[in-house]
Amino acid sequence: MTDEIIFERHGGLGMVRLNRPKALNTLSLGMYRRFAPQLVAWGDDPAVHAIAVVGEGGRAFCAGGDVRAIYDARNKLGSESADFFREEYSLIAHVHRFPKPYIALMDGIVMGGGAGISINGSHRVATEKTLFAMPEVQIGLFPDVGATRFLNRCPGRIGLYLALTGRRLGAADALYCSLATHYVPSDRLPALLDALAAAEWRAPDAGAQVDAALARFASAAGAAELGNLRGEIDRVFSAPSVEAIVAALETEKADWAKEARTAIARASPLSLKITFRQLQIGKGISVPAALALEYRLTQHILAGHDFFEGIRAVLVDKDNAPHWQPASLVAVTAEDVDAYFAALGPREPSFA
Repeated sequence: MTDEIIFERHGGLGMVRLNRPKALNTLSLGMYRRFAPQLVAWGDDPAVHAIAVVGEGGRAFCAGGDVRAIYDARNKLGSESADFFREEYSLIAHVHRFPKPYIALMDGIVMGGGAGISINGSHRVATEKTLFAMPEVQIGLFPDVGATRFLNRCPGRIGLYLALTGRRLGAADALYCSLATHYVPSDRLPALLDALAAAEWRAPDAGAQVDAALARFASAAGAAELGNLRGEIDRVFSAPSVEAIVAALETEKADWAKEARTAIARASPLSLKITFRQLQIGKGISVPAALALEYRLTQHILAGHDFFEGIRAVLVDKDNAPHWQPASLVAVTAEDVDAYFAALGPREPSFA
């Protein structure tokens, strides 16, 4: 059986290879359970000065967590679904706290959990193949894995726009939104890794050495389309509710607004309103607090309808015809949304 995740050492560089290329390197519960302790071990190992995370197969860095496995386990006894999110978020907390340079090579698709194990690290390298998105509202979920924080750090109202539409971004826009830190053409990544593996590391200057290596291989990614659209996006997505955003989009004639309307119309109305509230209260939030809030939301989501219906429609039956409950934005009340933010009592985790 092929290992789903591979750990290697090359000089002072620790290498993590996500090795589920046929599944676009989606992260399984077993991968979380191996990745987190390895991060702790390398963080404590004085012979390891930096780590790099790559996705095998050439198509994806990581397309997210394996939510299909959660769907398949929905009727089983035990807490496998709760474990999935708790251990996913625990891993992301380790990524955020990792005391050495953490270099994610975001070559290909980066979605959901793939964003969690890249954007929460210190160095995020985009390429011409980078395709970033947080499309969770399309499956009855919400942007998680620390997105409460990192989407709020995008310029203006662009984070909310990305959250409600799931718009896909290339490298230039990922850099503009601070989701990536560098652009390196994909054909230069092997040489970059070779340079890092051959480095004569000098503690405590590993961060500066990684910065210098990336500067040698990095180049310009081109103009960010979102930079030109920011004024329009800010105006529309500053509206005080999801319904008001939709109404504002109806008055816009540009292609980006038409695409946004279409995407929002496909999404779970409940997820849209949860996400709007999530980003409202998440401004200035820390990574541990973001993960704790998101875990609380997941546990209420798992007890509801739309998440499993969304997975059925997109990943199981693939009819792309989910039956959302409630079926419209107007039918989702403030009290409905409040219930998803209710504290879990003794089940509240800490990711500090």
